[in-house]
Amino acid sequence: MLSFLLLAAQTAPNVEDGLSKFQYLMEQLINWGVETGGRIIGAVLIFIIGRLLISFLNKMVARLLVKRKVELSIQSFVRSLINILLTILLIVAVIGKLGVETTSFAALLASAGVAVGMALSGNLQNFAGGLIVLLFRPFKVGDFIDSQGVSGTVREIQIFHTILTTPDNKVIYIPNGALSSGTVTNYSREDTRRVEWVIGVEYGENYDKVESTVRRIMAEDSRILTTPAPFVALHTLADSSVNVVIRVWVKSVDYWDVYFDMNKKVYSVFNEEGIGFPFPQLTVHQGK
Repeated sequence: MLSFLLLAAQTAPNVEDGLSKFQYLMEQLINWGVETGGRIIGAVLIFIIGRLLISFLNKMVARLLVKRKVELSIQSFVRSLINILLTILLIVAVIGKLGVETTSFAALLASAGVAVGMALSGNLQNFAGGLIVLLFRPFKVGDFIDSQGVSGTVREIQIFHTILTTPDNKVIYIPNGALSSGTVTNYSREDTRRVEWVIGVEYGENYDKVESTVRRIMAEDSRILTTPAPFVALHTLADSSVNVVIRVWVKSVDYWDVYFDMNKKVYSVFNEEGIGFPFPQLTVHQGK
């Protein structure tokens, strides 16, 4: 603004009347204000219309992906990518409307590209990791996975992060680079899972009775699959208990329900049958 006034004063016509010179400066100031105000208003309009257009295009792309029955993992990734690209184009358009040369702006971005690339090398790795996840599909939206020391259900696969929701409803963002290069345990990939219990009974209990009671309990639960057949065996002779191992196969969606229900059922039936659960014991022999 100050530089504009100085330039206008220097280029003002050589008139002896100070009032005429002042009028000339005011006219130049008004013209500059009108021109600048027009640019600002135009930039604001471009921003508002652009945001509405981006929102419309995002919804249209989302509907198209759903209509094409594209996998949810790819849907979230594509929507995130398109939204970022369109937002960058909108910012360039707004800057150009404000009078900044977009060619100069592009040159500035190019010159800063190396530095930004080094600073964001981790994000570039995460972007590449997201592509790897979508290409090789170690998991998809809706799968329950364990990785980087956390477990949860995959809610979204974005450009740089994968979003998990934990069983206690926490939202966790894991970088895609770590997911693509680290160990991932997918609990939802297979249709069936094996459930295992190790149950301790008192020394002196009849093992055959214990095994037959366990097999009866398993036979009464229709969620336990018969193929592969349930497995029951004497696991270890521990310090204070005889440990029995039980292994059964269930559908993946029934895993936790069967696990907790079996604990409750075994505890109830063993008490009814008089099968005792041991307490930690220590035998001390005193010499003469």
